[in-house]
Amino acid sequence: MEQGVIDPGTRIGGVSLLVNDLDREIEFYRRNLRLALIDRTGSAASLGAGQAPLLSLEETRGRRATATGLYHFALLLPSRAELARALKRAVETETRIQGFADHLVSEAVYLYDPEGNEVELYRDRPRADWFDAEGRLRMATDPLDVEGLLAELPERGATGEEIDPASRIGHVHLNVAGVESSTDFYTRVLGFGLTMLFGPAAGFVSAGGYHHHIGYNTWRGAGLPPARPGAPGLKHFSIAIPGLPEMERLLARMQGAGYPFERRGESLAVRDPSGIAMTIDLAHSGLG
Repeated sequence: MEQGVIDPGTRIGGVSLLVNDLDREIEFYRRNLRLALIDRTGSAASLGAGQAPLLSLEETRGRRATATGLYHFALLLPSRAELARALKRAVETETRIQGFADHLVSEAVYLYDPEGNEVELYRDRPRADWFDAEGRLRMATDPLDVEGLLAELPERGATGEEIDPASRIGHVHLNVAGVESSTDFYTRVLGFGLTMLFGPAAGFVSAGGYHHHIGYNTWRGAGLPPARPGAPGLKHFSIAIPGLPEMERLLARMQGAGYPFERRGESLAVRDPSGIAMTIDLAHSGLG
């Protein structure tokens, strides 16, 4: 596993989506996933776990088209019991479930919001269990033991309260135009470590030896164009950097690579080679 040079405390801060029906999306994330509504102002809203903002929604009148952008975003839950509670909640609210997977490093449930944005709910296995005898990261897509997962619930497991406040955005997975150019950007320019390549069609990078903070693939087609301005889907995601010195090192790497960016106070705004927008923020800066 290539460790990279970005600070090991780097993580995904939040995800921002453009949606056609703000009220319906707020209702879904509150009722079906039990995110807390933190703020709503006009055509925008912020939701999260406790008071930590994880997801921002902004209403748009654009039309969705096949383009680069979001494959899914993933909510990392703090325990297997919490994942079981989330699955029970999804069933009770008749959420459209896309599938289940045992990724060896994690267990995951995939579902869709009302506008077709895919959300992964997952829990990590202990880090010591991620590697084979030679120290290589093991990841797969095996069947999930759904019965075993639901057995984690108490007989009358409560599903009504808000999501556990320790929940956070664990990773984002992106539709990109090309894997090679994405790998170069996320490793050489931003400094993430490459954890795995699945042939020419998918890659995974992380900070601090995590299994992945960012995944990217061309499974929906190579060479896709960027999304049109105002189109529903991913507006941007944020990368949270733990401290100003690391932010300055990252800034120097981007300048050295000649990669374009915009500085906005404590944040950097940048687009990857596929035109996907992100903000790079100090860790306390939220969604950016």
